[in-house]
Amino acid sequence: MKRRTVHLIFGATALFTGVAAGWQTTQLWQAERVNAAIAAAGSIDVDLPEAQFAQALALSRGADSEAATRAWKGLIAGEREDLRQGARYNLGNLHLREALARGEADVANALPLVELAKQRYRDALRERPDDWDARYNLERALWLAPEVEQAAVAADDGPAPPKERVVTTLQGVRLDLP
Repeated sequence: MKRRTVHLIFGATALFTGVAAGWQTTQLWQAERVNAAIAAAGSIDVDLPEAQFAQALALSRGADSEAATRAWKGLIAGEREDLRQGARYNLGNLHLREALARGEADVANALPLVELAKQRYRDALRERPDDWDARYNLERALWLAPEVEQAAVAADDGPAPPKERVVTTLQGVRLDLP
């Protein structure tokens, strides 16, 4: 009886180890496919989103920003949430880098890019509010192009008409401190 129990425990352990080794083998095979697709750089399998992410990152670092933008938008429309989050952040970075490259000489074309970058960072923060990199980059983009408040725009048109406050129209209400 004791010998049979030891054999069952050994068999169950061997079976569990075999299943774990098989799972690790499939994970290794998938990683090798991703690496091969990245190395090929031209032939990306549609079913490998990690390879698409790597290609989009390589395009962002290169000179073809339009292709990089298309690649990032394709990943944003994808099913993988972790890659969508990274794609939003990296697309914001791409827009911000383009705006900085245009510099002060071409402000008219740089400001829309900064606005696009701010929107992408906000989208990333909407999905993951704890993304400190996106928060920091949004702050930098806001520093480059601050938000224009409606009150500041109205002040340029002239003085705003005085608004009636509820407290001033109520009967028997004292406005002074107790």
